[in-house]
Amino acid sequence: MLIKATDTTGYDVQASDGTLGTVSDLLFDDASWTVRWLVVETGNWWADHRVLIPASALGHPDAEARTFPVNLTMAQVKGSPDVDTHRPVSRQFEASAYDYYGFSPYWGTDLYMSGFSYWGGMVPIAPSQEVERRVDEIAQMMRQSEDANLRSVAEISGYHIHATDGDIGHLSDVLIEDTDWSLRYLIVNTSNWWQGKEVLISPRSTQSIRWTEQLIYLGVTRDLIRTGPAYDAARRIDATFEADMASHYGATKPADAA
Repeated sequence: MLIKATDTTGYDVQASDGTLGTVSDLLFDDASWTVRWLVVETGNWWADHRVLIPASALGHPDAEARTFPVNLTMAQVKGSPDVDTHRPVSRQFEASAYDYYGFSPYWGTDLYMSGFSYWGGMVPIAPSQEVERRVDEIAQMMRQSEDANLRSVAEISGYHIHATDGDIGHLSDVLIEDTDWSLRYLIVNTSNWWQGKEVLISPRSTQSIRWTEQLIYLGVTRDLIRTGPAYDAARRIDATFEADMASHYGATKPADAA
């Protein structure tokens, strides 16, 4: 199911034995556009703390109850490694957190391959020895890298969006698929260009992101965006809409965050 990232802010985070706190933010990997961590304000039971919950522990959020279940106990979370969410989260911290929780890190072979298959639109097949070797090399480089490529969803809200031929507006939200935690669509407010309408753009249309300038550059034209399928927040995005989006925009190359 597709959910708006901002809609989850303030949801109660439910451990198996009690309420951990509330959702503060989501951290995503800007190389694959996939949510990796849930940021939780722990509230009264553990005052003035923020903790990170790995995506592999997340259940499906309940919009009516405004709850976000996680497959952890309160004691497990309280014993997790301390983190300062106001500073970049290092790969070393991520590794220590995955070791603590007992989950496989997302840069391991299996999860990396599933992500690759998802973006390529291919049916997963048994990888060849050469593919496995290359994936192992990439996973090793990711483990050793200081830059975890993690970004805050709250941080990028408001970033200006540029098509190949000019400004089209700003990022107002993102739609996340809660089965694999991929950022499926960017919701772009075009109020500075096209009568205040909102449009959906695939992250795969992104050519580069200039984080210091708060700019996202797309590899599509303004006219292609203007003539694309209209986005209505009140309507559910179904398979027909997604097929229309894919047909209109065609294949786009993988995003390359700068």
